[in-house]
Amino acid sequence: MSRMASASRKTKETEVSVAIDLDGSGASSIETPVGFLTHMLDVISRHGRVEMQVAATGDVHIDYHHTVEDVGLVLGEAFRAALGDKLGIRRFGHAYVPLDEALARVVVDFAGRPFLVFEAPIDKEMLLVHRDFPFALVEEFFKSFANTCACNIHVDLIRGRNGHHAAEAIFKAFAIALREAKEVVGGGVPSTKGVL
Repeated sequence: MSRMASASRKTKETEVSVAIDLDGSGASSIETPVGFLTHMLDVISRHGRVEMQVAATGDVHIDYHHTVEDVGLVLGEAFRAALGDKLGIRRFGHAYVPLDEALARVVVDFAGRPFLVFEAPIDKEMLLVHRDFPFALVEEFFKSFANTCACNIHVDLIRGRNGHHAAEAIFKAFAIALREAKEVVGGGVPSTKGVL
């Protein structure tokens, strides 16, 4: 069973194309104008064991927001398509990941219903991951992904002070939770409703 898909989006602000293979080795080819986003997509690919090709351009002379948001939207759309009818998947996944002083927990449910809970004991608007990348953009990425993938994501930054460490711990935990949730472990749809 092939679990590959592609998706794209073109607006006046961004142009994004994504191709994924959920059963890949974790190899990736990623080009975005936002260095930290490129790094985090590689984290998802590598630790989630998802082959991923991403090409994105955007109006980064204005802000990183549009590009980060739209990459999340397109990646979520590709994931939803690649999961198909979700036959036999584990459906749920979770992970804790530390990075120095930061500790993140992410729980994923490919439920077919979009919802994001994002809790962080820091000022998301003021803490910087990079001089042009506020920590708040991490939440925007996951909100976009959850909406188009139609999945439930709970992100809890349990502790953290350094923006880079906190964000990277979250992305790594997300990748591992995805890897677990997308794993094929049975034959039927993992729901009492019979459909996800």
